[in-house]
Amino acid sequence: MLVDNHNRAINYLRLAVTDRCNLRCNYCMPEEGINFAKNDKLFTIDELVRLSEIVVAQGIDKIRITGGEPFVRKDLMVLLRSLSKLEGLNDISVTTNATLIGPHINELKELGIKNINVSMDAINRETFERITRRNEYDVVYNNIIRLITEGFNVRINFIALEGQNTEDIIPMLELTKHYDVSVRFLEEMPFNGGSKKFQTIKWDFKTILEHIRNTHSEYYKLESPKTSTSLNYKIPGFKGTFGVIPSFSRTFCGSCNRLRISATGDVITCLYAKASMNLRDIMRGDDVTENIKEQILKAVGSRAKTGFEAQEKYKDVFSNSMTSIGG
Repeated sequence: MLVDNHNRAINYLRLAVTDRCNLRCNYCMPEEGINFAKNDKLFTIDELVRLSEIVVAQGIDKIRITGGEPFVRKDLMVLLRSLSKLEGLNDISVTTNATLIGPHINELKELGIKNINVSMDAINRETFERITRRNEYDVVYNNIIRLITEGFNVRINFIALEGQNTEDIIPMLELTKHYDVSVRFLEEMPFNGGSKKFQTIKWDFKTILEHIRNTHSEYYKLESPKTSTSLNYKIPGFKGTFGVIPSFSRTFCGSCNRLRISATGDVITCLYAKASMNLRDIMRGDDVTENIKEQILKAVGSRAKTGFEAQEKYKDVFSNSMTSIGG
């Protein structure tokens, strides 16, 4: 088992397979995009499989595949097929914008990969297209409904953006009235490639909850796992649930069980920290298994206690783009 320097067990890896995305969400990156990594700087699928085998042997039992948009990689299903056979890996999940997942839904079901997080920051078409800078609303919405109705465990992640989409919070909740889906409202984070700077936010998790209470005063809190980043709630009579994620307030650091590895091999122990090392060249060298294990142990053994502590240490961390650090 991996245990960090604050005695937190680490069993969950967010593994990015690409930094590329086919949307251009305005809170994530500039309209012109960022300097995406060249293909030879990304892990190959074989390297991702081997890396997964190594970390699972160290105690990781949950892997979430992220990007960028993971389905931009045309060989993604090759990786997922291998992971589905990996002994000791109990949970494989995917975070996606749902634009490209459609052709793969049947195989995902066959592989037993049922936990899908979908990023969707508006239920109103015009707002969605303004935020994403793309015309993909129908594809995203239809794929979400298909995933829900075909039995996937779908969680919709909605980032509350001041002046952009907060009028969609209540309409988005209506999905939970009719469908067994979880809608989670996240606080905005300043990882946008330098396109916007801020030190505080108006729409923190308390404000989001107060806004929902004005319409649905009867909602009640659900029990959540200790390591959950989401505070979860249910509205009586609704099929689904909703949650809030204090991603900027950072109230969940004390039970953090996560590690991130970017598509280019950076090991990131906290969203608010810089990469502590890079595994790509190690993966392409000698004594791969032992050297990777050693570097993972070093990273886990020197984590910041909280996101605020990490932010103090890494003053320029907000110059990162969310798509380059794995969401």
